[in-house]
Amino acid sequence: MRFDDAKKQAIIIYLLEKVEQNAPGISKAVSETFSVNQNTIHTYINELVDANVIRRVKRGQYELITRHCEYTLSREKGELDSDLYAYDHCMAPYLKEFAVNIRDIWSYTFSEMINNVMDHSRSERVRIRIDQDYLKTRASILDDGVGIFKKIKEYFGFATLDEAICELFKGKLTTDSHNHSGEGIFFTSKLMDEFFIVSSGKVFSNNRFDQSDITSFTEAAFSGTGVFMALSNHSQKRPKDVFDLYSNEDGRFSKTRIPLKNMFDSSPVSRSQAKRVCNRLEGFQEVILDFDGIQWMGQGFAHQLFHVFASEHPEIRLNPVNMSEDVRKMYVHVS
Repeated sequence: MRFDDAKKQAIIIYLLEKVEQNAPGISKAVSETFSVNQNTIHTYINELVDANVIRRVKRGQYELITRHCEYTLSREKGELDSDLYAYDHCMAPYLKEFAVNIRDIWSYTFSEMINNVMDHSRSERVRIRIDQDYLKTRASILDDGVGIFKKIKEYFGFATLDEAICELFKGKLTTDSHNHSGEGIFFTSKLMDEFFIVSSGKVFSNNRFDQSDITSFTEAAFSGTGVFMALSNHSQKRPKDVFDLYSNEDGRFSKTRIPLKNMFDSSPVSRSQAKRVCNRLEGFQEVILDFDGIQWMGQGFAHQLFHVFASEHPEIRLNPVNMSEDVRKMYVHVS
């Protein structure tokens, strides 16, 4: 049975996802999902083996073939004088056959992250690694500089690293406003399917489902900053669509979304916690306050946020979403 190119591509991607998951009985599972003869699936598997997309591990088990390359760029050699050099030398060769939207996303995100190294890290060199299989492309950028979270904390005078990292969720955060808008990390984290920044024992992350997080880890050997990004080679995302989600009709970055569960270890209760949320919100026209995972909030927190701040800044729209019943009741009580 012959299928049009779109259906065959859908079958192949699903098949390869099963290979990536090391799922048992791949040919049968794919056959049943798409109501396709199992012999057809075997044919596709053989084609993928011949094309060096997958390799046989043992009977009925396969693995994706991944190519990778590593680069080291030196400031002394002038290799960190331009983000274009890094992109053209390290990233562009892996994207030649991809759709325009994929190339545009990588051009923006990779260049933004390299610019951060160039202008903020004070690192003398950066290590770059590209890993690519049929499904996705991954890029890691590691420098041995001052550490991004530590620099933000010290520049703005935040009390903790977590407070510094939380500001990254909002966007428009930069320690060099003359040369940077502070939008690079924010939009890169939204454009990528997976995005991690590792520094000073902390991990800031965001994934394709727009789920953000802060975690801690212990790794004495790690210094500087590591940025890790991954994007599907078949993504339908377009940069414009993502930018438009956070822009007004004039194209200005005017909207932000704050995942409150990532800012607090427990339900927020105090006015000081609310003031932490409100820090730098004057730069936005709309603020989406995501209460997902928050079971309730204290009266002081709610009053400071939805009455005091809202009264002082009527030009800013506070839009609470994903409120539990208890959170909603307190919101109504103070509004």
